[in-house]
Amino acid sequence: MRSFLDAKPMAKSLRDSLARKDIDVSHAESLEIVAHQFGFDNWNVLAARIAREGNGAEVRLDEAIPILRIFSVEKAKEFYLDFLGFELESEFGDAPVYMHISRSGLKLHLSEHHGDASPGSTVFLWMTGIDAYQRELTAKKYPYNRPRIVDVPWGRLLEVGDPFGNSIRFSERPRH
Repeated sequence: MRSFLDAKPMAKSLRDSLARKDIDVSHAESLEIVAHQFGFDNWNVLAARIAREGNGAEVRLDEAIPILRIFSVEKAKEFYLDFLGFELESEFGDAPVYMHISRSGLKLHLSEHHGDASPGSTVFLWMTGIDAYQRELTAKKYPYNRPRIVDVPWGRLLEVGDPFGNSIRFSERPRH
């Protein structure tokens, strides 16, 4: 079913159909007719609405939020909140639990739900301040993880493994 987002092709189709019946309308007139059919005052109002809603010609992917499989809410909170310094945004369910966490704009989802993610996944992310972050993490004296920074061809890397076999690769681009 067509919507107002299809107004331009609809106006062209209308114009072509009328032309086959020897009825001549301009492109602007056909746009006005289609705008009225959708209940808009005129083409300018409809065009503004299409611009706001998107005309289907552009695909926009807004955000990717990795989902990591967890098996213990307690261990996940200890690692992601206490050690890595993320904040709990929301938590759903008793068992299994699904959590939204974030830190400085980065969002992760943690799930106990079977099939949401494979244990042993890796998340790669860009960041700035990798040295300060490494100092912050080592100062916490977390007994299960003492991350170090490694120089790699694309910059610097600080990789941490969570208690569930997942890895997070914090990477900083080289300074030029």
